[in-house]
Amino acid sequence: MAKSQNNIITHGLSGKIGNLLVFSQRNGKTVVSAAPRKPAKESENQKEQRRKFQKAVLYAKAARQQPEYIETAEQHGKTAYNVAIADFLNAPSIESIDLSGYTGVAGNIIRIHATDDFSIKSVSVRITNADGTLVEEGAAQPSSLSYEWLYTATAANSNLDGDKIEIFASDTPGNIAHSEQTM
Repeated sequence: MAKSQNNIITHGLSGKIGNLLVFSQRNGKTVVSAAPRKPAKESENQKEQRRKFQKAVLYAKAARQQPEYIETAEQHGKTAYNVAIADFLNAPSIESIDLSGYTGVAGNIIRIHATDDFSIKSVSVRITNADGTLVEEGAAQPSSLSYEWLYTATAANSNLDGDKIEIFASDTPGNIAHSEQTM
């Protein structure tokens, strides 16, 4: 990558030159890039991605003043705006559900491994019998491990055959990941 310092021709320049170049200012530096080109015809997936990105921009404009985004941005040399956009565009992921400690007894623990590019705000659990009747539901609590959440069963469940355990993890912008396991 070529760098030019104290260039009197490009210093402070911003804007578009024809359909060839775009000059912009970032962190006190003049950045030159090729002018963006819109494809002749967008696919439905491209249109949907564009709409999603527009929502991310609106979210980031409002969220960039939140202390958690500012702190993370400073730690990683980014802007709070960019951190918020990335958070909006990336939903949490439920990596695993450990049911080895759940035998249907109140007080049993279900371990959930959930991750996000920024942070998980909440994890909830819903347990239903094979016939679809609700056994219990509630919030899991974060453990001392940053990626692990623990749900403590509150109801007795005598027959686990065919029971469904559903996990929902959400992040700051409200993205929700869903995973389920059948006993």
